[in-house]
Amino acid sequence: MAKTQYWLIKSEPSVYPYAQLEKERKTDWTGVRNYEARNNLRAMKPGDLCLYYHSNEDKAVVAVAQVLTAAGPDPTAPGEDWASLEVGPVVALQQPVELATIKKTAALKDIQLITRSRISVVPVSAQHFKLILKLGKTTLPK
Repeated sequence: MAKTQYWLIKSEPSVYPYAQLEKERKTDWTGVRNYEARNNLRAMKPGDLCLYYHSNEDKAVVAVAQVLTAAGPDPTAPGEDWASLEVGPVVALQQPVELATIKKTAALKDIQLITRSRISVVPVSAQHFKLILKLGKTTLPK
């Protein structure tokens, strides 16, 4: 079985909050229009875990989602070379981990949320993933 990889995906809470993903149980992750983010989507595999980041308004990691399908063409861009995939909810963090907290945590100084802040889909190391969960007072369900 392939080793789980970790990612961070961003969504504005006014557009698609994590609570909506919990309610709907899955969604197509579409609309990514950056080549680096698109390539990251294409690298994601079913079973990979994603930190779910509310951008712009809340600026916090609020949950963990899981990749459900491999990437395919983005249906919102017919005939163009963009990618999408399906994600589902795993767990909301007990305590959201705000961007300010991430920035002041020395062990997270090189997390791509900070170093590649304009990219909406970025890889996350296993160490960073685990630390964010710890800061969020959350454990993954068994």
